[in-house]
Amino acid sequence: MKHISILVPKGAILGSLEGSRQLFSQVNEFFKAKGQPPLFTVQLVGLTKGTPVSGGLFTVNTDLLIGDIEKTDLIIIPAIDGELSGAIEKNKDFVPWIVKQYENGAEIASLCLGAFLLASTGLLKGRKCATHWLAENDFRRMFPDVSLVTEKIITDEHGIYSSGGAFSYLNLILYLIEKYAGREIAVLSAKVFAIELDRENQLSFTIFQGQKEHEDESVKKIQEFIEKNFQEKITIDQLASMQAIGRRNLERRFKKATSNTIVEYIQRVKMEAAKISLESSRENINEVMYKVGYTDNKAFRTTFKRITGLSPIQYRSKYNREMAV
Repeated sequence: MKHISILVPKGAILGSLEGSRQLFSQVNEFFKAKGQPPLFTVQLVGLTKGTPVSGGLFTVNTDLLIGDIEKTDLIIIPAIDGELSGAIEKNKDFVPWIVKQYENGAEIASLCLGAFLLASTGLLKGRKCATHWLAENDFRRMFPDVSLVTEKIITDEHGIYSSGGAFSYLNLILYLIEKYAGREIAVLSAKVFAIELDRENQLSFTIFQGQKEHEDESVKKIQEFIEKNFQEKITIDQLASMQAIGRRNLERRFKKATSNTIVEYIQRVKMEAAKISLESSRENINEVMYKVGYTDNKAFRTTFKRITGLSPIQYRSKYNREMAV
C-alpha cells in the first residue's frame, strides 16, 4: 500500500487540498468495488492538529503531525494563499521534514502555488517546475536557480512533480493515479470527476504581464515603449539608440531583467494584443494580424501558436462566444 501524505500548510487553498484527497480516496473505492484491497493510505499531515486555510475561512483537522510520520511514499503540497514570502515563512517547519522524506525515497508533488513552498526546500535547484502563470514573475525573482516552465501543466523530474495554474492540479493528480494505479483507473477517475484527461499545456490561459519588478530603468522605458508602439516595426538598434546603450549590452540587460529576449518580448506583447482582438472583436485573422504589426501571415500564425498553443482560429473559437455561434 502506498502512503500518501497531503500536507496542510497554514493558509493552504482548500480546493487543491480536498480535491487531491477525494481523488486518491476514490481510487481506493474503485479497488474495493472490484474486491481488491485499497491502493493508498491517504492522510492529512500538518504542523498543528487544527490548521486555518483559505484565508481563515475554514479549519482543517489533520490526521497526523509531521513528527508522527517516519516514512511516506508521496508528499502532496497544495496551493498556498496570500503573500507568498509570508506563506513560506509560516510553513518553514515543513521544509526539513520534506527534505528528509525525499532523501529517504519519497516523491513530492506541488500543486499550483505550492511550488513556492517546494522551491524553498532547495530541492528544485537546477530542475524544472511549473506554477500559476500569475505568479511567474514572483517565482523567477524568488527562485532564480529553478527552471520555471510556463507552458507545461505538469513537470516530472527525479521524483518531483509540479502542476501549473489553479485547477490544473487535477491533471497532475490523474497523472499520478495513472502512474500508481494504471491507465484504466485514471480514465475512470477522469470520467467520475469530469476532468479533461491528458491536457498538456496552459499557454492559452496565460496573460502576458511583462516583468517590471526590476531596477533597470532603461529597460523599463524600453518595455513601456514596446507596449505603446507594438503596431510599429521596432528594431533592437532603434531601442538601443533611444537609451544610448550598445546593442549587445542592451540585449544582455533586457534578458536579465525580464527573462525574455527583446524579440520575445515584442512578440509576446503583439500576441497579447492579438488575443484580445480575437476574444472581443469580429475582425478576421488578417485584420488582427495587420493590427498588431504583422504582414507575413505564416509568421503571424506560427508565432501565435507557439505562444498560445492554439492557432488563431482555434483561439477565437474557444474564447469568442459571439463568433463561435
